[in-house]
Amino acid sequence: MSRPVMKAIVGMASNRVIGKDGDLAWRLPEDLKWFKRVTIGHPIIMGRKTMDSLPNGPLPKRRNVVISRSVSQGPEGFEMVGSCEEAIELLKDEEAIFVIGGAQIYAEMIPQCDEVLLSYVFHPYEGDTFLPQFEGGFELVEVLHRDEDFELRRYRASAR
Repeated sequence: MSRPVMKAIVGMASNRVIGKDGDLAWRLPEDLKWFKRVTIGHPIIMGRKTMDSLPNGPLPKRRNVVISRSVSQGPEGFEMVGSCEEAIELLKDEEAIFVIGGAQIYAEMIPQCDEVLLSYVFHPYEGDTFLPQFEGGFELVEVLHRDEDFELRRYRASAR
């Protein structure tokens, strides 16, 4: 049986920072628009801290699945599961799944992903959350967009 295509989508500064104080370390409207356009209509998987960082609750027009080992009941609109395996099982009939963070979820799930969509921000930012190394298991296949602030890179998993 085939499984859904799994894609991690993440914004990372040049010093590997992905977050600060439970939020994004920068605001790039073009990046946020791209994130919305790519993920809309698809389920997204996130950790509890990422869920807590969403100011307006679940992201609309997406199935919001949250992995938490400690919280079994989340706010309305979020589906809570206890592990990455449970999340994948829950979404096994979907066409594509997007992993949206945070660092712990990326560390566990990127090795299982088919692609990584990386918004690479050219400047370093101060932060307290970093993207684990993943490049060794992936190859850069294309740059989808580039401007003065960042570029959108698409990585594909190397042959397994």
